[in-house]
Amino acid sequence: MMQRLTSAEKAPRTGSLFAIGPIPDLDPRLRIVLATVFALVVVGLSDLLALFLAVLVAGALLPLSGLPKKRTLKRMAGMDGFIIFTLILLPFSVPGTPMLSVFGISASWEGLWQAVEIALTANAVILALMCLVGSMEPVTMGHALHALRMPEQLVQLLMFTIRYIETLRSEYLRLRSAMKMRGFRPVTNWHTYRSFGYLIGMMLVRALERSERVLGAMKCRGFSGRFVLLESFQMRDRDWIFAAWMTTAMVLLVLLEAWHGIA
Repeated sequence: MMQRLTSAEKAPRTGSLFAIGPIPDLDPRLRIVLATVFALVVVGLSDLLALFLAVLVAGALLPLSGLPKKRTLKRMAGMDGFIIFTLILLPFSVPGTPMLSVFGISASWEGLWQAVEIALTANAVILALMCLVGSMEPVTMGHALHALRMPEQLVQLLMFTIRYIETLRSEYLRLRSAMKMRGFRPVTNWHTYRSFGYLIGMMLVRALERSERVLGAMKCRGFSGRFVLLESFQMRDRDWIFAAWMTTAMVLLVLLEAWHGIA
């Protein structure tokens, strides 16, 4: 099956040579590589100052990503809702210098610092991934992974999953509506458990039937098991500048971590 790149991939990259353009205009391969390396670097950090600066670096990517700021921050807040439990519970489970005592159970400063470290690491990594990769079209991501020599079957599985997950969701909603129209109300009994079991089984059957129809339609259009791209990615000056900026930031974070470790 021959596919063309999306308009975002083919958009001309104009502007000043020394200006970092919007992230969606950058080479998708570069964005995936930088997101992966940045995540590995941040996970390896333990100094709180370095982690805080990593969060600032990730936050600086948000205005360039093209993502809606309010929606992105709401998603981050949803993740932080789980991290709050870590901030509350971890100080009571890590031994160390007592900070306070609740009902005879002591909370340690070491546990609090570990919880803060986890929170900063998670926020920096997730925000960077959302800005660099989350603003990428699924088809673009698949093409970029293929260009990075990822296993072709894995790339195809990813692309088909993203493409048809919404279709399966629509099928699930139709089945649930049909159950409600027949008076089904979920409660805690065996009838409810059996009904949901039938629902899952019907979902699998319909997914198999749809996959066979999709495969037949693709073969009729000449699909031979490989995606042939008519255009290839190309690194531009803006890509190299952005890569240099991100590499410099990551190197500085590593040096700050090493300097505090020596000090």
